[in-house]
Amino acid sequence: MKAVIFFIISIVLTKSSLSTQDIGQFEIFMFISGLMTFFWVTGIIQSLLPLYHRNKTYRKMGDNGVDKSPEVFNAFLLLCFFSLLFFILGHVLKGNFSVFHNSGNVPFINLLLLYILLNSPVQLIEYIYLLNNRSYRIFQYGVYTFTAQLIFIITPLLLGEGIIWSIYGLLLITCFRWIWLIILLRRYTEMKISVEFIKEHLYLGIPLIITTLISGSGQYTDGIIISAVYQDPASFAVFRYGAKEFPLVLMLANGLNAAMLSEFATRDKMKESIDIIRVKSKRLMHLLFPATMVMMLISRWIYPLMFRPEFEKSSGIFLVYALLIIPRLVFPQTIIVGRKKTHIALIAAILEIVINISLSLLMIKWGYKLVGVAVSTFIAYVVSNLFLVGYVWFKMKIKPSEYIPLKVFAIYSFLIGILFILIDHRIIDIR
Repeated sequence: MKAVIFFIISIVLTKSSLSTQDIGQFEIFMFISGLMTFFWVTGIIQSLLPLYHRNKTYRKMGDNGVDKSPEVFNAFLLLCFFSLLFFILGHVLKGNFSVFHNSGNVPFINLLLLYILLNSPVQLIEYIYLLNNRSYRIFQYGVYTFTAQLIFIITPLLLGEGIIWSIYGLLLITCFRWIWLIILLRRYTEMKISVEFIKEHLYLGIPLIITTLISGSGQYTDGIIISAVYQDPASFAVFRYGAKEFPLVLMLANGLNAAMLSEFATRDKMKESIDIIRVKSKRLMHLLFPATMVMMLISRWIYPLMFRPEFEKSSGIFLVYALLIIPRLVFPQTIIVGRKKTHIALIAAILEIVINISLSLLMIKWGYKLVGVAVSTFIAYVVSNLFLVGYVWFKMKIKPSEYIPLKVFAIYSFLIGILFILIDHRIIDIR
């Protein structure tokens, strides 16, 4: 739902009276808010999942979902601490940097820092429901809050107001989410501060935070490179509109990863959990590979239709990002992080970032420009994923065939690769 809502918002932005420069300002606002928070939010939440009811501090085992959790409350405190830290750090540094040489400081910097302060802790909401086996509540929460978010952001645009009013709307819905979060904390958590658990949480979480920071989730690394090399909001907007994985792939893959992390915390459930990953990833492949191939076929036709003619160049970038489905639907990282071997994920992240940055700069130098940066991201993801698969195989003695439906995966990967070549060389063009 989050991906769909922001997709609709991106369409409304291009159909409004805003210039491409204005759209670039909104994109850089969202980009920087994600860049400054994604790594520690991801690290804190993902390290909470295997610790929930399975930690040394509280020594609870098994599913005890009816009890109020002190673990979740202390994770909330960590999120608040990091939010406040980056809010203060941003204010200290805000006059000392800019993103584009011809546009001064970061757009709407004070509102951006306020959004960072408020938005990061509320990302715990879905995981409180997840840990308490309330998946239907996640759906309800998404319907209510993302519908409101859509209304609050696009209404000013439809009324002809400036982009700043959409940002005000984004802040308003974040305040509503805070009310929701406080209600959940009172209902599901024991509000008891534990320094020992916070230390245990950070011991597991810091390698994940560093791992996520280094890998940069691909799009952040690419965005930094594009903003540094091309130095204008319009080029940044064109790249950002293309540098998006097919949302359904990203959301369902991340959802399966998050849901399975806690299942690997104990050895007695390993075999069962590995089998579940194989079955569920196979099911995702049958759904997501065909859907992605359809999106690839229509991308060059639909981009200028949905957005503006100048965004047709974004479709070439999207074609490359669509290939990320290949490493995305293989889940060695779930086994590794679930077994609390976060240092291995860190090594893979370092490998990924080195390859991504090096290749991106070479691609730009060789004249491949925006698409070359996207190709570098795909190669870096594949190599990093192969490293993790190799570790799980040779060090943990879990063969790829045990958690990857190899035949199905190989067939679909071959087909989508062939389709990419045909579309890229314009042998297939439905326009």
